[in-house]
Amino acid sequence: MKILMVGHYPPHTGGIANHLDNLVRELRKKHEVHVLTYGPITPREFEKEFVHQVKPPNFFGIRGISFTLLASKKIEELHRKHEFDLIHAHFIGTTSYAGISAKKKIKIPVVVTAHGSDLDFMSKLPLGKYYVKKSLSDADGIIAVSRYLAKKALSLGAKNVHVVPNGVRELRPKKRKRKFITFIGTLRHYKSPETVLELSKIFPDEKFLIVGDGPLRRILEEKAPSNVKFLGYRDDVEDILSKTKILILPSKREGFGLVILEANTLGVPVIGRKVGGIPELIREGKNGIMFEKFEELIEKFQEMLVPKKQRKMGALGREISKRYTWKNIAEKIEEIYESTLCSP
Repeated sequence: MKILMVGHYPPHTGGIANHLDNLVRELRKKHEVHVLTYGPITPREFEKEFVHQVKPPNFFGIRGISFTLLASKKIEELHRKHEFDLIHAHFIGTTSYAGISAKKKIKIPVVVTAHGSDLDFMSKLPLGKYYVKKSLSDADGIIAVSRYLAKKALSLGAKNVHVVPNGVRELRPKKRKRKFITFIGTLRHYKSPETVLELSKIFPDEKFLIVGDGPLRRILEEKAPSNVKFLGYRDDVEDILSKTKILILPSKREGFGLVILEANTLGVPVIGRKVGGIPELIREGKNGIMFEKFEELIEKFQEMLVPKKQRKMGALGREISKRYTWKNIAEKIEEIYESTLCSP
């Protein structure tokens, strides 16, 4: 099978780039997989002939729209050369609409994957809503990474939606003393990093790590007490989580929550807000616990500070995470490809 993926891809960082990197690596064991992404980039040497790019102007508000137009034309050009069997676009909105637009000309199936902020945020913007609804109605296959997103897609006009969660890459634990309460994520309002600062003030004897970067960083650093350390963006997740005793995910919206699986893989229990796709990953009292209000967070966090409970939850989390290997995820997506190609 020849597949063209469309979406953010390394050297880009972020959830979709990470998802695509792992999925492409697994699918390439059986198929020829090309990628079309945002430029300008320098592809990794081992795959430079399979990674293509378009270079939209880097101006907020028109970058995504420009990508849609440029990528649609590029897809047509690439298809003439490689004759793809299927297009798989990641992020429902401008990215997926590029595939849908090209489909009119090249007449091959398009599968789209909803990752979270596309349906939670993009669908609320005037033009974004059009891209989202058109993509959902015209796609030949729709994948949502959580049941929460699947319901959202159905409410926006999707018909046949498959739920296939994110996979988690193999992480190797390092021998470290577990002493930190860790937040990993973009420093934006919807991730609610300020919740971590409020918690750190109530538990001054605990050490907190804020891992990630974003527009709120300077403000957060100014407000943070001395028991909070900011590490910025890091790619050594194994090392950080190996020093973590509890991961905290206080997001106000979250389509999936991959960091939960990454933490569980390394035996770290998670406390997360009960929103979006988080309840599908945290099994209450097993691999972590959930909260809704800040007062509940304080109470449940106190309970999780017992080392014996951390070890028990961490061990259960490690077992649960084994179900989310990229091999398993890729096989489910292959089945969707095959059923899509066989559809009349």
